[in-house]
Amino acid sequence: MAKGHKPKAGSRGFWPRKRAKRIYPRIKTWPKVEETKPLGFAGYKAGMLQVVLIDNRKNSPTQGQEIVEPVTVLDCPELFVYGIRVYKKDISGLKTFKTVFAEKLSKDLERKTKIPKNPKTKENLEEIEKKIEEMDDVRLLVHTQPRNSGLRKKKPEIFEIALGGKLKEKWDYAKEKLGKTLSVEEIFKEGEYVDVKAVTTGKGTQGPVKRFGIKIQSRKAKEKRRHVGTLGDRRHARVIPGKVPMAGQMGFQTRTEYNKKVLAIGNNGLTPKGGWLRYGIVPGKYILIHGSVPGPKKRLILFRKAIRPPKVKTGIPEIKEILIKK
Repeated sequence: MAKGHKPKAGSRGFWPRKRAKRIYPRIKTWPKVEETKPLGFAGYKAGMLQVVLIDNRKNSPTQGQEIVEPVTVLDCPELFVYGIRVYKKDISGLKTFKTVFAEKLSKDLERKTKIPKNPKTKENLEEIEKKIEEMDDVRLLVHTQPRNSGLRKKKPEIFEIALGGKLKEKWDYAKEKLGKTLSVEEIFKEGEYVDVKAVTTGKGTQGPVKRFGIKIQSRKAKEKRRHVGTLGDRRHARVIPGKVPMAGQMGFQTRTEYNKKVLAIGNNGLTPKGGWLRYGIVPGKYILIHGSVPGPKKRLILFRKAIRPPKVKTGIPEIKEILIKK
């Protein structure tokens, strides 16, 4: 009889499994794009629904037929560009050379961070302009505008967005956008692939059965049933971290999901009858992403241009109907 084999349940790719430092992530790695435009955006997770679309996947059993697919709705109000950050590379990597703030800033930004009383925007721009050829990277500092979303809050989130293109083109684009807003349709288009990054739903402290999916011991097991059988071999004389499934924090961890397709981008809101459960309404710009994304409702979801897009692309599927109560 063949020997039964079961691989270890639960990924060992992330350890220690501790809580995220903050409730929304930051993107450290950006793709290299020749076009001069921002490489990422953010939106609040409103919920999920279903759409009826024409299957355009080659060699699919349902190719050319109508199928029902799940989508996630992200509420995407415009981002405000409140600053420019210029980087210079040294022996240990990129270091901030100068940060330029816009002349007119939102009062809500004071709820999140300190705002300079006299930003000296023109002087700082002129100083960087003289040394721009010595710099190595230019990025945008943006903040969300939750007042324009379905959330009942005022405190914005702040984060950094990288730019594509050459250095001089990045600098010219950043100067043009300083003090203005960015919309999702300026950056992404329907049918494009994105990488989604968010902090997952927190589940608190859980045992090894739920946390790692280990087998429950038989009724003849000594003392405990929902517990790992052994804490490891004898020769180490200690418990090896990351090797033994044990109880601990589950969820509320930063995770990235690659190659999610943008099915649709809308401007006039998308809200079911009675509003989204535990969210409210989506009043303006929104984006439909194929499948699910990490995190619960109301959480800020960051998405960037795909860093390793699929070689075979299926194009933009034709959406026949959005299944939503009206």
